[in-house]
Amino acid sequence: MSTALWNAKTGLDTQQTRIAVIANNLANANTTGFKRDRAVFEDLIYQTVRQPGAQSSQDTQFPTGLQVGTGVRLVATEKLFTQGNLTRTEGALDLAIQGNGFFQILQPDGTIGYTRDGTFTLDSTGQIVNSSGYVLQPSITIPPNVINITVGADGTVSAQTSGSATPTQVGNIQLADFVNPTGLQARGGNLLFETAASGTPQVSTPGQNGVGTLEQGSLETSNVNIVEDLINMIETQRVYEVNSRAIETISSMIEFANNTL
Repeated sequence: MSTALWNAKTGLDTQQTRIAVIANNLANANTTGFKRDRAVFEDLIYQTVRQPGAQSSQDTQFPTGLQVGTGVRLVATEKLFTQGNLTRTEGALDLAIQGNGFFQILQPDGTIGYTRDGTFTLDSTGQIVNSSGYVLQPSITIPPNVINITVGADGTVSAQTSGSATPTQVGNIQLADFVNPTGLQARGGNLLFETAASGTPQVSTPGQNGVGTLEQGSLETSNVNIVEDLINMIETQRVYEVNSRAIETISSMIEFANNTL
């Protein structure tokens, strides 16, 4: 009976975590560049009472074994890097990545964060920065008196100043990609960070070496599928209810056994 109670308890724990993952997805349905998470489960160790294939006699074997599971656990939350829809904003420094890759953002501690959020603007010195004021890498400075900024699909940034008929190239945006992007660590602020699991970043010009191209005047929306996550929420609720009912049933069986003895 104690094993059955433990099994149901692990089911409740994992479903509580899964609903938290789903709720976070739904909360970020309008977050630019957000990538939805999914919960990954695995069954726990089994208690082997009789080994499959053990000798049932000198000349015969048991065709099946007797193994009792001990429940379930959550082993990972995995980000799904499917492409989000692109929405037009007409902002000169609103950039969307069509394909693989991440923008590189310099952090105050000197490390590099990676993001799909292409909401950029200029700081007081003319540098391109994100919404937190962190500088896009490689650093690009827009000269004063600019009347037009153009960002090509390959990341070439050109600026046309007042009184000049010809745009001047002021820098190139480069994108980073990873062998295993699901191994990146999310820390909030629309930023992901390199880990041993993700591998080292491979920096390339947009459109080359498998990374995507840039779309100026657009932003990538969240890839959260609201309908799918609502269905997952209902499913999680039902599984939670079933595990709760299992605990009630086991408790009733234990009570009946105690009253019978």
